Amino acid sequence: MSRNAGLLAAAAVLAFLPSLAGPFHFDDYKVIVDYPTVHSWSALFERAGAGVRPLLKASYVANWTLDPGPLGFHAVNIALHAFNAVLLFLIGNKLVRGQAPICFAAALLFALHPMQTEAVTYISGRSSSLMATFYLVAMLAYLGNRFYLSAALFILACATRETAVTLPAALLLIEICRRTPWRDIARRQAAHWALLAAAGVFILLNARYFDLVAFGFGERSLGENLLSQINGISYLALHLVTLRGLNIDPALPTLTGWTPALAFQALGLLAVLGIGVTNLRKRPWLAFGILWFFLQLTPTNTIVPRLDVANDRQVYLACWGLFLALAVQISELNLRATRAGVAAVCLALLAANVDRQLDYVDEITLWEASVRESPWNARAHTNLGYAYYQAGRKTDARSEFRTALTLDSKEQKARANLVLLDWR
Repeated sequence: MSRNAGLLAAAAVLAFLPSLAGPFHFDDYKVIVDYPTVHSWSALFERAGAGVRPLLKASYVANWTLDPGPLGFHAVNIALHAFNAVLLFLIGNKLVRGQAPICFAAALLFALHPMQTEAVTYISGRSSSLMATFYLVAMLAYLGNRFYLSAALFILACATRETAVTLPAALLLIEICRRTPWRDIARRQAAHWALLAAAGVFILLNARYFDLVAFGFGERSLGENLLSQINGISYLALHLVTLRGLNIDPALPTLTGWTPALAFQALGLLAVLGIGVTNLRKRPWLAFGILWFFLQLTPTNTIVPRLDVANDRQVYLACWGLFLALAVQISELNLRATRAGVAAVCLALLAANVDRQLDYVDEITLWEASVRESPWNARAHTNLGYAYYQAGRKTDARSEFRTALTLDSKEQKARANLVLLDWR
C-alpha cells in the first residue's frame, strides 16, 4: 500500500515539474499579485468578514509572505496534487476492497491527465486542488468512522471553495453503494447535512455570494444555462478522452434553443447517467464512479450560471469517478492489460500533460494557444493583444485588439486598450 502511494506521489510530482518554470497568469494577478488582502496576515484578518474563500486566501498569504515569486506557489500546487492522488488511492481501496490495482490505475490517471494542468499549473486554480484536499481527507475520516472530524473538515473544504457542498451527497452515494441501512446513514451523516443547511443559509445571507449569484443570472436565464451546460459537460467529457484542444478560455456559447447536435449530446449524457443509476445494485462501484462524475459537476454546471460555461478545472475531482468506473469495468470484463499497454497509456498522458504545461511558459504562448483553439473568442484575442503589448510588440497588439472588436463590438477592454495604445 505505502509503495503504491509513494509511486503515485512521485509520478504526480515528476509529471508537473515543468510547471515550476511558469509565471503568474491572468486571474493570478487579480486574486494574488495585485490583491493586497493576500499580501500580509494583518490585511487578511482585517478584511476576512467581507470576502469569500478565507482558507484559500490564507494559503496565498502563506506563500506570499515567504516569497512573492511564482516558484513557491507552483511548488505548493504540485504538492497538493500529489497528495490528492494518494488520497484518492486510499479512498478507492476502502471502497473497492481487495482491488488495489484498480484503485491505483484510477488514481494514476487522475495524477497524469493533462486536463489537471488548469488546477495545478495555473496558480489560481489552487481553489480546486486545495478544496479537494480537505474534501478527500474528510471522506477518509468518514470512512474511518470519524464522523465529527469529517464534518469539521467539511467546513474547511467549504471555506476553500463552495463546490465542496457536494460532500454530504458523495457520502450518501457511498452508503447507497454499500447498501447501508437508512437508520445508520442518518446517524452517521446528521452533522454533515446540518452543516450543509447552515452553509446554504450563510451563502444566502452573505452579500458577496448573493451578488455573485445575481450576476450569474444576469448573464443567462435558468433555461439557457441548462441548455448551455449540456454542451459544457459534453465538452469536458470529450476532452477527457481526446486529450487535445485544451483551452484556458474555451468561450463556449450561451445556447437558447435545442439543436440536433445538442439533443444528441443530451441523449449521450442521459445514457451514461442511466448506466450509473441502473447499476447501483449489480455493479455498485461502476455506478459510483459514473454518478460521482455528475455529482461533482453539479455546483458548477447545472442551475447557477457562471461567467464561463465550462473550464478544465471543473473536472479536477470529477474525472476520478470516470477513471474508477473505467478501471472497474475493465476488471469485470477480465480484459487483461499488458504492462506495455499500461505504460503506453501513461506515456501518452504524460506527453500530453507536459505539452499542455508548456503552453503556460509565458502569457503570449498561453493566449496564442487559446486563440488557436477558439479563434472566435474576442476575449482571448484581447488578452493576447495585451500580452503582445507588454512584450513591446505593439503592431501585433493592435491587430489582436482590432480582431477582438471585429468579433465582438462590445469587447470594451479591447476598445480601451486600442485607444490607450494609439494615445501612447
